[in-house]
Amino acid sequence: MQIGIKEIEAFDYILSNDSFKWIELSKTVDSLKAKYPNLMEKFTSFDGFAFPSSDYVTQYKDLENKTRLIQIGNVNETEWVIGTAQKFEFVPNSYLDRKKKYFLNKPCILLSLTGGSDLSKDISTFFDGSFKGFLNQRVGCFSLIEPDQHLMFYFYALTKSHFFKNQWLGKGGIQKNTVAKERDNTYLPLIDNKKVIEYVSVLIQSIINKEKLIQKRHSDILSSIEKELTTNQKPNKFNFNYPTINEIEEIERLDTNLYRKEFKEVDFKTKNYIHGFSTIEELGFSLSRGQNLQVSNIGKSIYSNEKHDGFYTLMLPKHLSKYGTVNEKEYLGNGKDLKTLQIGDLIFGAEGFEKGRSIVILEEREKTITNIHGITITSATHESVKSVYVKCFLDYLRDKKVIDLFAVGGNGGSLAQKYWGYIPFPNFKEDKQKEVAILYHNENANYNYESYSLDNFLEQDTAVNEMAGIYELDKSMKRLKERLNDVIDDIVNDRDIEINF
Repeated sequence: MQIGIKEIEAFDYILSNDSFKWIELSKTVDSLKAKYPNLMEKFTSFDGFAFPSSDYVTQYKDLENKTRLIQIGNVNETEWVIGTAQKFEFVPNSYLDRKKKYFLNKPCILLSLTGGSDLSKDISTFFDGSFKGFLNQRVGCFSLIEPDQHLMFYFYALTKSHFFKNQWLGKGGIQKNTVAKERDNTYLPLIDNKKVIEYVSVLIQSIINKEKLIQKRHSDILSSIEKELTTNQKPNKFNFNYPTINEIEEIERLDTNLYRKEFKEVDFKTKNYIHGFSTIEELGFSLSRGQNLQVSNIGKSIYSNEKHDGFYTLMLPKHLSKYGTVNEKEYLGNGKDLKTLQIGDLIFGAEGFEKGRSIVILEEREKTITNIHGITITSATHESVKSVYVKCFLDYLRDKKVIDLFAVGGNGGSLAQKYWGYIPFPNFKEDKQKEVAILYHNENANYNYESYSLDNFLEQDTAVNEMAGIYELDKSMKRLKERLNDVIDDIVNDRDIEINF
């Protein structure tokens, strides 16, 4: 690439790499502008309200009709659709009439007005209108002037691209902000191929549908376990008592949450289950720490965000979502024979503020490892149903805040291996374990994309979604996202696009 003196002058003689990227981007934009109109001109927008922190409402007992405050953190989540499973603060009812402009109750695209230098992070999300929202500052709301579903999702897809983010967030360092100049100059190509626009829209709709179902499956898992425990209790009744000397001697600690009422209530419900309970070892599992990746243990390594031949895949606790899916991966090059994961193994994040997240290895994975911050729970029989059931019950305990109560230490604490003997797992019958496990993994759900067409894709996809567990939904969604990335790359480089799935 050659840079002319006039282009350098236009960027105030700044010779940083960031400026050169902008010059190349400007050339691409100019080339597309000569051929296609600007999609941005089809949209109307408004920015959120600087909601005063003194008016935040942190929680309500009844959330059904409450108005959620949508903040920049909600937009920057990894999910592509805002769901009520996210963390929200709430807007007092007094704002319902005074600030109507900022209320959201119909589908729209939300864009972050501030972003970091990592362009792999999301700065946009879809609001589907399924709940009442109030838009906070540093977030913009975008709606089509003339409603068109395919065009709305086409626009949303393009906002996921580096091509858009580089324009929208402008030049800058670690923290980039959208200013009026960048907003006015942002360009997205409105191509003249309606079939391709529909194709992009269908891919986005499928991804959003799967994300919603993943959230629902997770909620159904927790509800199913709660219902089974609650409706199958022995006649004993819970009574909270302060710890006895025998209890303290057994636990060997005074500074622990295991004596608290909140912990004992959940613990009682499990131990009072009509079919009894077992420890993790009695269920046939053993625990060990993940691979120690320190130089003193394995020597020097090469870390990469891209897969290379011979590299290990790092599946770290910090990469896991609360649904038991992987948000991102890293890769590690190391010549030593490291401790790899096998089918049926669980990775459990045992440390930090997000501890308790877990995943089950359900397919053969070549050279996949976790690190010392994760506990590997290994099944002697490698039965996937039992492994998934254990994972689901750990999710239940995490939702009940019990995992946090087990933790000791600062910075979120750690669930040490010696405490696992205190965790009771209810002895659900085999058919009940399967009923819970199938919500996470259903091996009979197969997406036969080769037989799908643009006309029948959503219908065929929805039929398999109804059978699929969280694992299959996530795997399918990742494949569609990869295809979508390729299509967007073709669009911004003005290449021909083949419609296939």
